[in-house]
Amino acid sequence: MGAVEDRIRELGLTLPDVVPPLASYTPAVLDGSRVFVSGQLPLVDGELPETGPVGELVGLVTPERAAQLAAVCALNAVAAVRSVVGDLDRVERVVKVTGFVASDPSFTGQPGVINGASDLFGKIFGDAGVHARSAVGVAALPLGAPVEVEVIVHVRD
Repeated sequence: MGAVEDRIRELGLTLPDVVPPLASYTPAVLDGSRVFVSGQLPLVDGELPETGPVGELVGLVTPERAAQLAAVCALNAVAAVRSVVGDLDRVERVVKVTGFVASDPSFTGQPGVINGASDLFGKIFGDAGVHARSAVGVAALPLGAPVEVEVIVHVRD
């Protein structure tokens, strides 16, 4: 195990197994020096810990909880990267993160939710975790997930 996986353990996290595909796709594709990670849901042991839209109203997933779930998505994305590159120390940069937030129509805090993923990439990869990003509100996500994160990573040979 390398320095990145040591850092993950120091953060008190465990890199999960790769989430199996829920449809006709693969979790990650290595294309030259880029890894394209399919959208990752906040699945933990095959289950969604929360479902439903994000918002400020009673009965919705809170923005704070959704940010925690975005971090779970990010950790699942790191596992997907490892599945195709083997050694996470090969990651030179997290290039682009796209986050989708199932949002109540009045909710506009999508960037704060996706900060959960962005912050985790920074903690895991340091300066190499700083990335370009989009945070998008959507009506619904697969399985009723409140958040989904996809990633593009640059790796060295």
